[in-house]
Amino acid sequence: MKLFPSLQKKYTKERFTAVQAQRLAQEIAFGPIVFQVSRLMLKFGIFRLLSDNRGGMSLEQLSQATGLSRYATQVLLEASLTIGTVLIKDNQYLLAKTGWFLLNDEMVQVNMSFNQDVNYQGMFHLEEALIHGHPEGLKELGNWPTIYEGLSCLPEQVQKSWFGFDHFYSDNSFDQALEIVFNHSPRTLLDVGGNTGRWAARCVQYNKEVNVTIMDLPQQLEMMKLKTENTPGCERIHGYGVNLLDKHVPFPEGFDAIWMSQFLDCFSEKEIISILSRAARSMSASGRLYIMETFWDRQKFETAAYCLTQISLYFTALANGNSKMYHSDDMARCIDESGLEIEAIYDNLGLGHSIVKCKLK
Repeated sequence: MKLFPSLQKKYTKERFTAVQAQRLAQEIAFGPIVFQVSRLMLKFGIFRLLSDNRGGMSLEQLSQATGLSRYATQVLLEASLTIGTVLIKDNQYLLAKTGWFLLNDEMVQVNMSFNQDVNYQGMFHLEEALIHGHPEGLKELGNWPTIYEGLSCLPEQVQKSWFGFDHFYSDNSFDQALEIVFNHSPRTLLDVGGNTGRWAARCVQYNKEVNVTIMDLPQQLEMMKLKTENTPGCERIHGYGVNLLDKHVPFPEGFDAIWMSQFLDCFSEKEIISILSRAARSMSASGRLYIMETFWDRQKFETAAYCLTQISLYFTALANGNSKMYHSDDMARCIDESGLEIEAIYDNLGLGHSIVKCKLK
């Protein structure tokens, strides 16, 4: 297995002493409790109070400031002390570095909201999902074959956290991605799995000539129309409603560029090959296909690889039961089997994205 150097150092030898390994094992065993305690320390404002009062606060002061009982405040603080998110000195609680990141790191907050609102209850069914190959945890949210059919119907808070997670990661890469894609000067662009149209809106604002067609589920296109109707250039954003899992559905022809952002991770390898093969059949020799994904093996920082491999289990338990955050070698194999070849790979975009630029063989 090929890995970026930062990951090679971490994953090829033992990282922990016996005592550290024992501690991590207990953290895993109590993981659900650790998560909920830390989430509530944020929700009840305890981390914020400690951040604003650098000299520390007593148990009684925190109880009074939050309106929580002494007991509730005490159990949260004592658990947080042993978790490592707060410190204590002279009976005054202080914010630790990990607590600071929970409070101030936007990525951490996006991930916590996603796990609380979208994943938490569904993950109880992970074992069933792994055995059956179906998103068994999805029934906690609704009765759909995959989560994508139900996005427009999700409860408001769940939908907010799902789209917040999706947009946070993709939006941070769009500026660099626009430069890469429009270096090829496309006049027509097919945005496959365009979701709410955020990329399409950026494209028509970036280039005043381009026309963008979003290819997605019909119910997603209805949501897209609402989100883009007042966007400058929205008259150059079009919809093409299809079920991309239907292997008999062809791709429309005549596009200079085909764009797939955080899209192929929603499908199994077999489905990816089907999608890419149909895309290839629609392309001309001068056309280019761009795949933007967060490949876990191509991350500059090890923490990013950790996050991505954990996110894979969301696809297993809730999204569709058969996809993941891919290793780039697996994606390269799918591209090759689809009649395409990789022309270039651009790494370290935004928060860990890569763009794979493909052409016909």
